[in-house]
Amino acid sequence: MKSAFTANGGDKLPPVADLRDWFRSEAGRAVALREVAVANELLQDLFGYHMLQVGSPYPDSLIGASRVGHQIVMDRTALSGPASVLGRGDALPFQSGAIDVLVLPHGLEFADNPQAVLREVERVLIPEGYLLLFGFNPWSLYGAWRLAIGWRGSAPWHGLFLPLSRLKDWLTVLGFEVDRSGGLSYRPPLHDAAQLAGLAWLERLGGHFWPFAGNVFWILARKRVMAVRPIRLTKARQLRLHATGRAEPSIQRNGMEPPDA
Repeated sequence: MKSAFTANGGDKLPPVADLRDWFRSEAGRAVALREVAVANELLQDLFGYHMLQVGSPYPDSLIGASRVGHQIVMDRTALSGPASVLGRGDALPFQSGAIDVLVLPHGLEFADNPQAVLREVERVLIPEGYLLLFGFNPWSLYGAWRLAIGWRGSAPWHGLFLPLSRLKDWLTVLGFEVDRSGGLSYRPPLHDAAQLAGLAWLERLGGHFWPFAGNVFWILARKRVMAVRPIRLTKARQLRLHATGRAEPSIQRNGMEPPDA
């Protein structure tokens, strides 16, 4: 039987609206501000013709500060806020190799098949295109909160918090090269603005001493395309190949290369 949170498209739809509401809370706004700051810093050095943000959990676009001219924000439930295209993360409505830079803010935590989402990301990116990904870190204060209250089914605690190391492995399998990664947000998810402000020192301390234990991690990865290099034959082997008209093995059973003469 399908989960009550599962839609025909394969995404867990109610958590999307819940997550958007959570990012409007005091704790959510504190995280969003940190994510926007990281995105602004990283995206200003990335160029191309087309930039895509998959998912719109914030009131504003994450990619607005980029200098890429054509910017698209896609949502999967409603065209609200900065979103201008309706679509799913596991079936992106774009042709292969069309996007120069893709930003994926928390698009894997609420997908039934996060690997399918990453495969779609790889498909639509151009060779050498960039992916900037944000995710909640299970090895953090937020991860501990999720273990304590995740059973309640409220955002973002009911999502699938994927470890940074696992995502790096998945990206490597898909042909990505991780350029940089890091963490952000080290305060507990408190709803009182005064208490959050009083713990601002944790941001400086955490960023310095345990950067990869942040409540959120980010990954900047590049889609690599392996170049095919032709095998160069020695002149003597080319002459033998031309004379016999058939290929010969280049390595003997003992692992030694046969002599050219």
